[in-house]
Amino acid sequence: MSIDTDLDAVFKALANPVRRAICDALKLRPLTTKHLCAAFVELDRTTVMMHLRVLEEAGLVVPVRKGRERFNHLDAMPIQAIHERWIGPHAAAAAAGLHRLKTGLEAAEKETLAAD
Repeated sequence: MSIDTDLDAVFKALANPVRRAICDALKLRPLTTKHLCAAFVELDRTTVMMHLRVLEEAGLVVPVRKGRERFNHLDAMPIQAIHERWIGPHAAAAAAGLHRLKTGLEAAEKETLAAD
């Protein structure tokens, strides 16, 4: 798969509020599917598994079987890839613009004070 296809899968996975909530639940520690089902009582087990499958296909969740239990681990690397491609460059440009504005305002203030 290409990087664009991979990112498309991540955006698709994160577009759903339930899947974002599952990622939030997995932020602190891996959880079993049973624990996730208990956390999302409004959903049946099949629906939770469907959401986990989409997150897995996007590379956001890595399942690890231990005996009969399936532990779901969050892998934040796909989100980091989105940050590097989309957020980081825009944030850097915005910060550079703010720095230029600050420098310009400070210079104008010095000129005004020197003229008085």
